[in-house]
Amino acid sequence: MDDTRAVGTTASTAEILDIMSMLPHRFPFLLVDRVVDIVNGESAVGIKNVTINEGFFQGHFPGRPVMPGVLLIESMAQTAAVLVVRTLGDEAARRLVYFMSIDDARFRRPVTPGDQVKVHVTVLQGRRNVWRFSAEAKVDGVVVAEAKYAAMIMQSRAD
Repeated sequence: MDDTRAVGTTASTAEILDIMSMLPHRFPFLLVDRVVDIVNGESAVGIKNVTINEGFFQGHFPGRPVMPGVLLIESMAQTAAVLVVRTLGDEAARRLVYFMSIDDARFRRPVTPGDQVKVHVTVLQGRRNVWRFSAEAKVDGVVVAEAKYAAMIMQSRAD
């Protein structure tokens, strides 16, 4: 993991073990497998490999498995959380990133088993503990979902 923290510097990737050290999420709710093209304070691309083994496919929908749109939004949030933690470094240690708002969410086409979702996140504003983002989720270069959202960075309850 590249520890360069200055805004605008690129840290090549965050692999799954890096992600798990930054986020509290675990299976079945860890919805990003890798984060690439990280530009601290600016942007990142999260990768989610969608498989038929995902628990939500049992009921959404039997005979026509579709990834729930809210989980695509959550994947966007988790990608943004990795970007924030990577940008802030030690300052963000043991902090949690919570949704504040979700705006302009659009779902363009279903995501199904076998798809690789690439979540392109851009920082719109990052001030102290409140950050705003824009994101597009793409499969094979085609936008499948998009949203703007805000998040607040808070101390975890265990601290």
